[in-house]
Amino acid sequence: MWLKPEEVLLKNALKLWVTEKSNDYFVLQRRRGYGEDSGGLTGLLVGTLDTVLDSTAKVAPFRILHQTPDSQVYWNIACGASIEEISQHWDWLQQNIIRTLSVFDSGEDITSFVQGKIRGLIAEEGKSAGDEEDPERFREAVLRFERLFVLPQREKLVTYFSCSYWKGRVPNQGWIYLSTNFLCFYSYMLGNEVKLVYPWDEVSRLERTSNVLLAESIRVRVRGEDHFFSMLLRLQQTYLIMQQLADYAILRFFDKETFNAEHPLANPLHITQRALEMHARNQSFRSFFRLPQEESLCEVYESFLWVPFSHVNMLGKICVSENYLCFASQDGSQCHLIIPLWEVFSVELPDRSSRALTVCLRGKRALRFSEVRDFERLTATIRRKCGTAGSPQHCVSNPDEEGVMVGQSQAVSTEALMNVFHPHDAENLDPKMLKERMKEQSWQIHFAEYGRGTGMFCTKKTRDLIVRGVPETLRGELWMLFSGAVHDMTSHPGYYGRLLEECMGSSSLACDEIERDLHRSLPEHPAFQSDTGISALRRVLTAYAHRNPKIGYCQAMNILTSVLLLYAKEEEAFWLLVAVCERMLPDYFNRRIIGALVDQAVFEELIREHLTQLTEHMTDLSFFSSVSLSWFLTLFISVLPIESAVNVVDCFFYDGIKAILQLGLAVLDYNMDNLLCCHDDAEAVTVLNRFFDNVTNKDSPLPATVQQASATANDKSIQKVDICDLIKEAYEKYGDIRTEEVENMRKKNKLCVIQTLEDTTKQNVLRVVAQGVKFSAAQLDELYMLFKRQHFVSCYWSVCSPALQNHDPSLPYLDQYQLDKSQFSSLFNLLQPWTTHTHTCSLARSAFHLLDENGDGLVNFKEFICGLDILYNRSFTEKLKLLFKLHLQPDSAEDGVIRRCPERGRAKVDLQEYLKQWQEDLQRREENIKDLPRINQVQFIRLTKTLYGLFHGDEEEESLYRAVARVTSLLLRMEEVGRKLQESSPQKTPQNTPTSTAHLETTPTLPTSPEAETLAESEGAHDHPESPVSQHETVPSHSDITPNSTSRPSTPTSSPTGTSSPALDTPTDTPSSPSTVRDGDWSFSFEQILASLLNEPSVVRFFERAVDTDALIAHARKNQLKDAH
Repeated sequence: MWLKPEEVLLKNALKLWVTEKSNDYFVLQRRRGYGEDSGGLTGLLVGTLDTVLDSTAKVAPFRILHQTPDSQVYWNIACGASIEEISQHWDWLQQNIIRTLSVFDSGEDITSFVQGKIRGLIAEEGKSAGDEEDPERFREAVLRFERLFVLPQREKLVTYFSCSYWKGRVPNQGWIYLSTNFLCFYSYMLGNEVKLVYPWDEVSRLERTSNVLLAESIRVRVRGEDHFFSMLLRLQQTYLIMQQLADYAILRFFDKETFNAEHPLANPLHITQRALEMHARNQSFRSFFRLPQEESLCEVYESFLWVPFSHVNMLGKICVSENYLCFASQDGSQCHLIIPLWEVFSVELPDRSSRALTVCLRGKRALRFSEVRDFERLTATIRRKCGTAGSPQHCVSNPDEEGVMVGQSQAVSTEALMNVFHPHDAENLDPKMLKERMKEQSWQIHFAEYGRGTGMFCTKKTRDLIVRGVPETLRGELWMLFSGAVHDMTSHPGYYGRLLEECMGSSSLACDEIERDLHRSLPEHPAFQSDTGISALRRVLTAYAHRNPKIGYCQAMNILTSVLLLYAKEEEAFWLLVAVCERMLPDYFNRRIIGALVDQAVFEELIREHLTQLTEHMTDLSFFSSVSLSWFLTLFISVLPIESAVNVVDCFFYDGIKAILQLGLAVLDYNMDNLLCCHDDAEAVTVLNRFFDNVTNKDSPLPATVQQASATANDKSIQKVDICDLIKEAYEKYGDIRTEEVENMRKKNKLCVIQTLEDTTKQNVLRVVAQGVKFSAAQLDELYMLFKRQHFVSCYWSVCSPALQNHDPSLPYLDQYQLDKSQFSSLFNLLQPWTTHTHTCSLARSAFHLLDENGDGLVNFKEFICGLDILYNRSFTEKLKLLFKLHLQPDSAEDGVIRRCPERGRAKVDLQEYLKQWQEDLQRREENIKDLPRINQVQFIRLTKTLYGLFHGDEEEESLYRAVARVTSLLLRMEEVGRKLQESSPQKTPQNTPTSTAHLETTPTLPTSPEAETLAESEGAHDHPESPVSQHETVPSHSDITPNSTSRPSTPTSSPTGTSSPALDTPTDTPSSPSTVRDGDWSFSFEQILASLLNEPSVVRFFERAVDTDALIAHARKNQLKDAH
């Protein structure tokens, strides 16, 4: 066990210990009296001493000491009761610590690092028992996590580990904290503090790696920068949890088309380490056995299964879910089978001594399990579930049976189209048909020996038969079985018929796209030259679009579905499509084809690993990604003749995407020589196209009218390639690629693909925005990341945040990320360059309404950055004009309501509308200040209050206040002069005479001092008994908008702060009146205000002052998460 480092003096201890192993930094010692020299006098004395001492004083016989070459002090860091135990600790130090210590310059640094690492390991071992066994320890970690990183309390810590973070070539020993939305690390060693906080949605790469200094570490890439974490006691466990959290963030924030609101981890506040592990286990279980999404792994037992065809007991694991009993051999490839629990009618215990049980199935079959550790519990579980497992109302019909499927209320195709347009001729003695019958006979023998249907043993022999090709008559049945679609259809009886009834007569964008592509699906096949095939294809595609509106319909689905309909009944074809789109090829069929791009990245990785000669010749492998995209999207159907492509589909339904990857490698390997001679991509494309044209299926029994003849079909000089030989070669050369390895590569590359798409979006947005603003490229990049993070901050701790719906990848780049009013206000307050406090909310609200040009309740990045550019980089006139316009904004009755149509992203793109809008933007002239409306009295009061708030705390605060007071007084006097002239005009209407007379009578003589002038003007100007505003609300007097209601001290040290400035304490929620100026109101034009303020140098200097953009961005980045509290 690891020990808390304690100093040891060896001067008198050398006689009691013998050194077994040593190096420059560690010594492994054995206590005398143990081991080989235990018979000597010293050994006897030491052994006697250890025997006499009580158990609390006994010394472990083995220990490890730490030392440095330039020190005589040793530190005891580990002990053990046996050589095996202490050797494990010694090996760990050799693999993880020794090479690291060479980077330190002094022995003190080495000792400090080792001590910190050992303490971390001790804490890690103490934590390993689980949080449930020691909740107090976990609560302490949570408090430490909250104190160190100051994240909102809603952020949930999942787990934490001791590790080292590499900063340059120096490791920093500390703790890594993994929470729902963030990866955090903290270290404080030798006076050096390291603190990291990175959101999972910014992680672009996560992988295990090793190098010269590190035996094994975890590399995390965030925004193009790599971070390495090593010396983890449970590295694999840590890596898997990090991978799950990153994948969860990607799925929830970026890949919403496949994220289910009923996801087990949908609530970020309920995620725990145990929940993550259980979710991963259930996913792995369902993926391996191809079970419906509703199934969860309940119990696992290790046992032996008697395999009758091999006459051996095979070691493996029994997995029990709600409705299925599954078994898989130890390596998973030798044998596996799936038993629906409704097929079980009894469980017997024939031999308790061997802990065996027999599961009896319908059809006179029985399975015998032995050496089951808790066989009685397993027996009780199966008996209980047999009684509760729902018996299906209909199952997959026997291939010889005909008729209408149960649950169908409208006419659907109950026959595979191949049987209708190419019926099986039993009397045909053609050599190809004889081979077809031999294949059928081989499968019949296999069924007799291994079973048929859902209870069939799947073994290596099954795969061999698949590689040779599936008979035409059995293809639909076996596709249903191996894909798991049979389980989906069995557990949802009548579902397809109900879908057809619901979507009958409906109209949508998906329906329009389906109609457009119907006649493009295998147009050369007779089945799709008739209404029978076209109607069946329409029904299946429309039903799926109705079932899964997030995907709807995407191109390539029609090609795949048409092939499925050739060999499967209509309802079966529907469930096969469900299995492909939602389980076997996740994320393939959406607008961004993320799943296909991920598998392209996996394919590139496999090319680098297996085809090194090709990699050396072609440094850029992206060509293979582009040329092979159709291979993956259509399972080679679009590049191979139909009679050959179905053999590929056979392998796909049995082995999944692994079969497509293997075949892709085999195709490139077969054409290696020709590809190495190519000089450009066009030549390589020609080579591959010519190869696919020459792939044939010599054993296909299909007639010439059904087969797709290539242009070189009759050219005997060209060498033909048989699809069976090509598939066989793919399995022989690349069959060692494991499914688990492919899935891990998928997870690793998905992060990179998502972030690459996000970077593309960012670059396109910045390219558009940069043309009209004065921010540098680096500043725009930082502002974009702040804008994007603000969108996600509001989504981190919400189950169904409406902000999540504002991110739609199908929209144009500028509209993919948009902020609603609350999100905008938080970010605007962080970035606005003035230290105003009293009017922050009203300013942000007004800015949001002003920048929301299309009135949809959302602001995109371009709108946001244009407003910010005026505040940061524009002239005094532009800034004042913006403030003026902000105070013209009326309060909306639907303040903050998002009015965007939810189907906006799915609607057809109106190119004419885009061109028209673009032309209007180009022709839009500079806004003339004369076009601005006048500002009324309530709005002007607000503007004045805002100016006082902006000036608060400024070094020229005193002179700025006086300047605003003078301008206000001057404007009011100008207004009064205008009113007097208006009153003396003969055109004045009689209705306004009483009001004007009362107004003149209450207007005193204008005083000379600015403060007195302002006070006098305010007392006269606001005393209108018939004012429309005063009838409904109390409008602050002009004394409220001046710095003081009485004379201000003239000393420069007296600043109107705190309660001495009523303007700072005035409520900001006074409702604004309409912009229309009515009789009895006074108003000002922007020209009047601008001309008055231009005569105040202090005000001009304030607005012309350069803004430290980088400092404000850094401040916002630091406080963005704190602002989310």
